Amino acid sequence: MSHSVSDPTLSFIENTSTSSNGRDDVDSLPGSLDSDSESHGGSDYSDAEREWRESLQQLELLLSMVIVPYLGKYVGRKCAYWGWAKFMRWKYPIDIVVTSRAASVGAGAVAAIAPL
Repeated sequence: MSHSVSDPTLSFIENTSTSSNGRDDVDSLPGSLDSDSESHGGSDYSDAEREWRESLQQLELLLSMVIVPYLGKYVGRKCAYWGWAKFMRWKYPIDIVVTSRAASVGAGAVAAIAPL
């Protein structure tokens, strides 16, 4: 038995022309603002509560997507630098004393220019 591509029984997309009432599509959507306000008594308290919850959700997103990653990055780097410094002092116990700031800056400049 061969099926053609235009056979409606093989379609994955629901045929909208078979719907007898256009209201069926609207009824499947979430409730409108009118029905939402009726369920909460229609007071300003429900609007304020909804706005408060939206504000908390926005703050939660800000905290989880911006502040926590940057704070983690900062703390992680501080811990890594501290740990690396401790390791280097343990591995190579050398005390470096800078007696002349100008000589130190000059040596740094010479070392920076040397690879060029």
